[in-house]
Amino acid sequence: MIEGAELSPDGRVVSVAWAGARTARFHALWLRDNALDDKTRSAGNGQRLITILDIPSQTRIAEAAVRGGGLAVRFMPEDKWTEFPSAWLEDHAYDRPGAAETGWTGERVVRWTKATMQGRVPRVGYGAASTGKAALRDWLGAVSAYGFGVMDGLPAESGALCKVSDLFGYIRETNYGRWFEVRAEVNPSNLAYTNLGLQAHTDNPYRDPVPTLQILSCVENTVEGGESSVVDGFAVVAALKQEDPEAFRLLSTHAARFEYAGSSGVRLRAKRPMIELGPDGELLAIRFNNRSLAPVVDVPFDEMDAYYAAYRRFAELIEDERFEVTFKLKPGEAFIVDNTRVMHARKAFSGSGKRWLQGCYADKDGLLSTLASLEATTREAAE
Repeated sequence: MIEGAELSPDGRVVSVAWAGARTARFHALWLRDNALDDKTRSAGNGQRLITILDIPSQTRIAEAAVRGGGLAVRFMPEDKWTEFPSAWLEDHAYDRPGAAETGWTGERVVRWTKATMQGRVPRVGYGAASTGKAALRDWLGAVSAYGFGVMDGLPAESGALCKVSDLFGYIRETNYGRWFEVRAEVNPSNLAYTNLGLQAHTDNPYRDPVPTLQILSCVENTVEGGESSVVDGFAVVAALKQEDPEAFRLLSTHAARFEYAGSSGVRLRAKRPMIELGPDGELLAIRFNNRSLAPVVDVPFDEMDAYYAAYRRFAELIEDERFEVTFKLKPGEAFIVDNTRVMHARKAFSGSGKRWLQGCYADKDGLLSTLASLEATTREAAE
């Protein structure tokens, strides 16, 4: 509950105080733009009904008062009263002490290593996830936090991976099709279609935008070897930054280039740093794929040697067993990875037996939207 509100002399800022000495300042223009009344926002979908140009540039707060534990303000020159709930203001407070250290991640992100995750892979049965909202909510929450998860109990048949994406969103079709086969081929168009081991990597860094989720499901697996493994790229970035801040700077401030030209009529290119940061220093994504890295031409001559040393060290850490979690998919199992964060790899496997996986891409907006909706339903039921 809000305990007090104090206006600046010019009415441009209001300072809000909560119990426990927590305070935050809000600008009048910001509050007016984010007003919650039905003349400012649609009651149906919450979208804004006004533009910034509809708000007087000289907007100020003439009065501020605590009402029902929330904040009520009167805007001038519109002479408009609007109320803000206490919890809403706390959730959206932007008056925070100091900038976070570069490379920070959101509160929901949990970085992990082999020591903390091996044997603790987030897992759910398809039957439970498809019939129980709580089971689906918890699994999607784990995928959001850890960047990957396993689902079992799927039919061991072609196309079963679509059942996973249907639980939260939509498949993103590419030049590989709605889904693609992952098994050994003669004259393959992609090294994934061989029995060779694959270095930990993110998929399709040559796309812009990159697919943000990948799903791999197992239809058949009787080979020796072929284990899947995952690496938390955000944990590796943290280790690199702690060990060598200059390497972190080089890989996050200079762009790499990625290309793919393995199919007739397909020429894909993207230019992005291997470690991508937001303007505020948040760690947003990594892109790492030795097979698709094009010649790096966006690094100054004087920094190219250091850049390659940083690239090599990043690769060494990615290969470090401390960060690798392994598991072997059985028929009827699938795993999902956040392709902007978690790298996946495959061990080499024998020529005898069969290993048939299918893969597809989806996007996090659907997963996060479904998760937020399920969590909101849970909160409403508890109130």
